Amino acid sequence: MTKEEFVFTINSKLKLVRTEYGLTQEKMAAVLGISKKSLVESEKGRRSLLWTEAVAVASIFDNSTVLQDSLGDDFKDMVSALALQDVDVMYPSTMGGKIFWRDIKNNGRYRIQQNIISGHYRLLDAQDRRIFVSFHLYKIEEYMNGLS
Repeated sequence: MTKEEFVFTINSKLKLVRTEYGLTQEKMAAVLGISKKSLVESEKGRRSLLWTEAVAVASIFDNSTVLQDSLGDDFKDMVSALALQDVDVMYPSTMGGKIFWRDIKNNGRYRIQQNIISGHYRLLDAQDRRIFVSFHLYKIEEYMNGLS
């Protein structure tokens, strides 16, 4: 998934999320910090949300069934993968991928997992701390090989 695809997905679900939470257009616009006109235009497909607006929707409404059905329940990790793509950062510990993740490789010290919804990959250490995320398996493998 690219940033553009993520924004498109959020944009296409915007009205459903708003109605799921029982918000009027005025209240939803206020929550997101955008004008009602911008919200209406986005809901009607005449304007696309900006990356930061889509991230705000995903962050604020992270318990949305509509968004979870479209992006999986761990879409915050996907947002991080998109935002930090090709950036080397230190990630906090995870729960090890019990749901929505499948193991791709495990060399004893490091484990590569793929999200079954979004398709992005992550590299975990033996303590299930995220080391690196990417939408490209070869980048994860290169990073893991550089650690060994």
